[in-house]
Amino acid sequence: MTEDGDKRTRVALLEGGKLMEIYYGHPSHEKLVGNIYRGRIEDVVPGMGSAFVDVGERKSLFLSLNELNDGLLEEKGFKPWQAGIPVGKLLRQGQMITVQVRRDGIGTKNPQGTTKISIPGRFWVYLPTEDRLGVSRRVESVRDQRRIRRLARTLKKPGEGMIARTAAQWATDEDLERDYRLLVESWDRVGAAAKTATSARLLYKAMGLVQAVLRDWMGPDIAEVVVDSPFFYEKIHSFLEYMQMGAHKEQIRLHKGPEPLFAKHDIDRQIQDSLSRRVPLAGGGSIVIDETEALIAIDVNTGGDVRHRNQAAAILNTNLEAATEIARQLRLRQISGIIVVDFVDMDDSQHVQQIIDRVREELKKDRVSADFVDMTGLGLVEITRKRRGESLSDMLENAKFDA
Repeated sequence: MTEDGDKRTRVALLEGGKLMEIYYGHPSHEKLVGNIYRGRIEDVVPGMGSAFVDVGERKSLFLSLNELNDGLLEEKGFKPWQAGIPVGKLLRQGQMITVQVRRDGIGTKNPQGTTKISIPGRFWVYLPTEDRLGVSRRVESVRDQRRIRRLARTLKKPGEGMIARTAAQWATDEDLERDYRLLVESWDRVGAAAKTATSARLLYKAMGLVQAVLRDWMGPDIAEVVVDSPFFYEKIHSFLEYMQMGAHKEQIRLHKGPEPLFAKHDIDRQIQDSLSRRVPLAGGGSIVIDETEALIAIDVNTGGDVRHRNQAAAILNTNLEAATEIARQLRLRQISGIIVVDFVDMDDSQHVQQIIDRVREELKKDRVSADFVDMTGLGLVEITRKRRGESLSDMLENAKFDA
């Protein structure tokens, strides 16, 4: 983590010295995602099955019919699974509503809102308006899954939901219950503030960049957190105490010395390389990434890989390296949507299975939901990855503008 002279914050995640994820924060470009507002519906658009909600920010939130929680539908006498529900029967101009920002605006598009509220904690994501129970797919132990689900059923009330985060697998039952109680208290404060709001206002502010990263990343797989700002160093220690994560204080280190933190770890160069269309592989091959409006096309090339005695081995090596690097590039570039990968053709079915296994293994490391579909006989693989925030190129453009 580093702080520039203009107060821009940058947070990088490294694995084995390789840059895997990068995030930017700046006081003049604060994210709205996660914020909860009491807003006033300023316009209902029946043709689009949506409405626009004034929440007191620069742009109104776009609220689609699909983002209305089940409770709101049932209050109006509709079933959640019903089709063709007219939005005008649910929302009206001037109506006050509690809404959360689920996606920042992109370009001229308005931010997107939802009434399906979610409040993330250390171990749970609390869903006060949805009757659901889930466990992170990264919790692979069946024993842990059963323990977490059993506890969740004893904690949650009818009509509310809980999703266990990855860190829940390392938490005690007491820790899990304490986190749940804190989230319920946060929601109760939101509800109390909403009752007294007569105009658009902020009810709940999502955590800042540094706090959110620590909440989401800190665990036994993080070796250390290095920060070059004495201010953030102290702030992090206070935050860990507040979140009852004091055991992780030993992993926090303050960077000292004449060389800038990001320069020392070669992060700036890796950021610039990640914007290139062609990405070289260690064995001499490469991947070429082409972005279009419809999808992302990635082509794998063998190049000059001559480390193996036969062509099949060279192709397998290139495809294995490509599978690992492609998963990294999806995370680093924040690529979303449909991704089609053209691996180098392989004749050996066992080699094909190795590539499939590698793709699946690497996608599991992605905190954003990314699904591997299958490999066709032509060596084409389709991957779908959900959107979460800005792409790397957008973040860099905004960071440049803010600076």
